[in-house]
Amino acid sequence: MFSNKNVLVTGGTGSFGSAFVKNLLTNFKPKKVVVLSRGEDRQRKMQENLKGHKNLRFFIGDVRDKDRLKVAFMDMDYVIHAAALKQVPAAEYNPLECIKTNINGAENVINAVLETKVSKVLALSTDKAVNPVNLYGASKLASDKLFISANNYVGKPNKIFSVVRYGNVSGSTGSVIPVFKKLLENKSKFFPITDAKMTRFWITLEHAVEFVNESFQRMRGGEIFVPKIPSFRITDLAKAMGNLKIKIVGIRPGEKIHEVLTAKDESHLVIQFKDYLIITPTISSKKKINIYRKSKTGEKGKFVDSDFFYSSDTNKNFLHINDLKSFVKKFNYDK
Repeated sequence: MFSNKNVLVTGGTGSFGSAFVKNLLTNFKPKKVVVLSRGEDRQRKMQENLKGHKNLRFFIGDVRDKDRLKVAFMDMDYVIHAAALKQVPAAEYNPLECIKTNINGAENVINAVLETKVSKVLALSTDKAVNPVNLYGASKLASDKLFISANNYVGKPNKIFSVVRYGNVSGSTGSVIPVFKKLLENKSKFFPITDAKMTRFWITLEHAVEFVNESFQRMRGGEIFVPKIPSFRITDLAKAMGNLKIKIVGIRPGEKIHEVLTAKDESHLVIQFKDYLIITPTISSKKKINIYRKSKTGEKGKFVDSDFFYSSDTNKNFLHINDLKSFVKKFNYDK
């Protein structure tokens, strides 16, 4: 899949990007791997951790800069777009910065791809793009629409764009596990939880990387791939991590009680496979939509019922406290 190919990852020094690049270098034989990101210090640390890989390159750059992207994409075959401003409160307080990176940056990536030889692009999305109540989610919804619609701009079918959508990666930077761990280390008196009913989807970094690899192999262009993953209750996670009291502190700006990965309003577009879902393009004929019922790897799917939606609170697969304890015990926290 990636062997003998030039692959570039935007936001390549983030939690996902670092894990994806490491997996790429370990399990495939790419011709060249390029990490594009803004932080020189993070790049230095990543270089030190991945010494010995002669086909690895690091570019300082920002998705806000289309000209820089065109230079970086010049000899690339594939692009994984992971760069984004992802913190909900930060986006609420800095809306224009969020728009510049998440929406304008997506447009720049697409235009740079259309003007270079890149043939496949897979962009990372978030549950917050579904029925968004915060700017981060709204910006990622716009980004998703841009990437899916980009397939309509390609004259010949030699460039395809698709999206992968999942919730917060468990233990990644900004997620709740490192926050709770720090509270324990600092001997806090309680775990602050915004709502006792709150649920989230659970996906590990390893699973996220694996799902992106699988989706890259399956993609026809225009799909949004959604993994079938378990849910958990935030209160159960707190109990699994320590004996601190739980204090309900109220909803933060732009926060949701539950995560939703597909909405009821788009159920007519959703095809279900054994381990994942596909949201087919909104603008597409019925004949074209039917091609998505069989993946490029031979899996067969079927359309879901008209009232279907995929939410963390109604999910049939829930992790219990002992499951969470087992994970937390062996977890390698992302510093």
